[in-house]
Amino acid sequence: MDFRAIGIGLLFALIWSSAFTSARVIVEAAPPLMALALRFAISGGLALLIGAILGQSWRLTRAQWISVIVFGICQNSLYLGLNFVAMQTVEASLAAIIASTMPLIVGAANWLVFREKLPMLGMAGLAAGFAGVAVIMFQRLGGGTDPFGIALCLIGAVALGVATLTMRGASSNGGNLWVVIGLQMLVGSAALIPPAVILETWVVTWSWPLVIAFLYTTLAPGLFATWIWFVLVGRIGATRAATFHFLNPFFGVVIAAALLAEALTAADIIGVIIIGGGILAVQLSRVRS
Repeated sequence: MDFRAIGIGLLFALIWSSAFTSARVIVEAAPPLMALALRFAISGGLALLIGAILGQSWRLTRAQWISVIVFGICQNSLYLGLNFVAMQTVEASLAAIIASTMPLIVGAANWLVFREKLPMLGMAGLAAGFAGVAVIMFQRLGGGTDPFGIALCLIGAVALGVATLTMRGASSNGGNLWVVIGLQMLVGSAALIPPAVILETWVVTWSWPLVIAFLYTTLAPGLFATWIWFVLVGRIGATRAATFHFLNPFFGVVIAAALLAEALTAADIIGVIIIGGGILAVQLSRVRS
């Protein structure tokens, strides 16, 4: 892994983690599902426009259609939809920490369901990672954090893990990556519109922080981070690229504390260090094996 790959990986982890802070700003001022559906509609349209400019084909293979449907529903609608709803009552730092456990969920499922060999380092990483989550959950629940919001975040992380596991060995990059990404986002937008219409009152408290947070969420995590991820995967491979997920708990809590003045307790710091170390151990064991 060269210095350029390290820089790209750090930038991806930073943008991915910052999305929870901007999402928190959005859901405090606008209906979460409506805002997310609009974000996906704009991001998806821009991705398709980029694909058209680059001359990418709209003819998708069977694997690409599976990617569009699975990721559109599991990742965009369920994972992000549940997190947006949860962050009305759950702090951005906690939502980022829970979402960061996705590599642990995937690693555990690969070991238990798919019988993938996991060295002792990986086993220790799984145990440590989930122990770190338990430390933070115990402290936050004792401090009055909404248990329903936490449950939504946990379900969202599992949904993201399911999407990742479903696409094991499948590739959506057949020379029309931006078209596939755009369609995934439009599927997510379409799936979110019915519950947004039925469950939400469309009242928005407009402000400059809301506008900036929405534009940032739409362009940076929505489009730029997606492109960065595929550049990183193309340079060092998916397994090594996923190693950078160990930084997400750190960046998530630091950004939320800096921009939203969210409290950071000793239990949070200890838990984040344990989770980050666990994720790193799991990913390094997979790289070595």
